Amino acid sequence: MLTRNKLKILNDPIYGFITIPNELIFDIIEHKYFQRLRRISQMGLSYLVYPGAHHTRFHHALGCLHLMQKSVRVLRLKGVEISEDEEEALQIAILLHDIGHGPFSHAMENSIVEGVSHEAISSLFMQEMNELFDHRLTLAIKIFRGKYPRKFLCQLISSQLDMDRLDYLKRDSFYTGVAEGNINSERLISMLTVVDDVLMVEEKGIYSVEKFLLARRLMYWQVYLHKTGVVAEQLVIRVLKRAKELVGEGRELFGSTALKYFLEHQITAEEFTSETLHVFAQLDDYDILSAMKEWVHDEDFVLRNLCQMIINRDLLKVKLKKNPIKDERLKEHKQRVMAQHDISENEAAYFVFSGDISNLAYKKEDEKIHILFKSGKITDVIKASDHFNLKALSKPVTKYYICYPKRKH
Repeated sequence: MLTRNKLKILNDPIYGFITIPNELIFDIIEHKYFQRLRRISQMGLSYLVYPGAHHTRFHHALGCLHLMQKSVRVLRLKGVEISEDEEEALQIAILLHDIGHGPFSHAMENSIVEGVSHEAISSLFMQEMNELFDHRLTLAIKIFRGKYPRKFLCQLISSQLDMDRLDYLKRDSFYTGVAEGNINSERLISMLTVVDDVLMVEEKGIYSVEKFLLARRLMYWQVYLHKTGVVAEQLVIRVLKRAKELVGEGRELFGSTALKYFLEHQITAEEFTSETLHVFAQLDDYDILSAMKEWVHDEDFVLRNLCQMIINRDLLKVKLKKNPIKDERLKEHKQRVMAQHDISENEAAYFVFSGDISNLAYKKEDEKIHILFKSGKITDVIKASDHFNLKALSKPVTKYYICYPKRKH
């Protein structure tokens, strides 16, 4: 019988060669739950703004694995003890940290599943895979949930300077072509250290941390919260809500088995059973896109037009304001749309709406990014930095948007 070579090397456009370290991790990557991430876009519909942004959650997870391997190497060289089991658990936890993402990333969480976060679904997937892999993921799950006593291991998975952020900023910057996000992840990792079980950055890495926080802020305004990307995501949310509304009224809509399941059932956190998880595992970007391609011909005015806007990239007009949108403005636009297309106020609300977007590069209330000085003094990066802009990065900035149909001349 032929045995497969499971010590593979993968080529990544960002880091070059990524090594799969052992058979268990190889088998996890090979599993259909993980392979599904090849069909989940890392940045939702951002490719409507940045045509190169077609990379997937699969790319990102492998990048995180690579950075985690580097971090463990660096910390061990500095005398931090990390056992073989802990190393493997870290690699598994970071590999699976996004496995619960649905189609177009966050659109799913706000439409056809109610109040179920991708983190909660990731946790369910990890439990399921733990059963399949003879409970060899138990430690990884503990670290992923932040329940492991060695705090710095949990911080490598989730903190303000974790492997997830270090990969997605650099990767999204590369694929969008937005140079402002191009952080030096390798240098940041080489500056990591641990004191009293807490992850921190050596004094000489302070400028790299400043660059990282600035990059994060700029990437949010320029890429993640780009107004065209925001309106595109809002349209997908509304497409799915409308489809669910129509199915609830007894309409038969085209869709894959998995998509139909979520349109026909009210799914909340309590009802997210093992059966639901298996159906969710069959759902990806392609289900939504193929349904929308069909729905552009639907008899329902709202569903048809929303889908046409996305498929043909003829989106709603979006305006950003510093102050909340006044009700009168929304009402004005709604009445115009109602009169123009002879539709109800409920239907018009699918095309005219407002909301807000908020950008906060550094949360002072969360676990801080600590800087370790040569003297042994430990200070929060905001205090340690002489960069006058850094204080501003810890204050949230909110912008308000209004969306409505363009006037056709």
